[in-house]
Amino acid sequence: MEPEQGRVIDFATAAKAARVTAAKAARVTAAKAARVTAAKAARTPVRGADSTEPRLLRQIYGEILRDERRDQDRSLEDVARTVGMSKQYLSEVERGRKEASSEMLRSVCDALELPMEQLLARGIRRMTAHRTLRTTGHAGVELCAA
Repeated sequence: MEPEQGRVIDFATAAKAARVTAAKAARVTAAKAARVTAAKAARTPVRGADSTEPRLLRQIYGEILRDERRDQDRSLEDVARTVGMSKQYLSEVERGRKEASSEMLRSVCDALELPMEQLLARGIRRMTAHRTLRTTGHAGVELCAA
């Protein structure tokens, strides 16, 4: 094969151009990854980081549902399939990012065989414990003789 007429191939220049392009692509990728990580960190509340902030009910219910699912050694996919929702949506509910409707909470509770009343009672206990911890600085545990 003959090289194209009028075109001179300089391998050193081509190699340098390839290195420069690769380095630029790596810098752009690293900068984009840093921006995405910073954006995620800004959106994600750190669990228990600031005990002075009152917690939202959706966060408390999400923690309870996640704890119950993990106690049963069930995957997000398994529970989401049983309920008929996407595992991404269920994950966001568990992380307190999405406000689930009462119907959706009922469906998740049914899938976990967790009575809705128990979800509500556990939510009240966690809210009370969090408020006690926030106002007094200690857990406020009382020992009672039975």
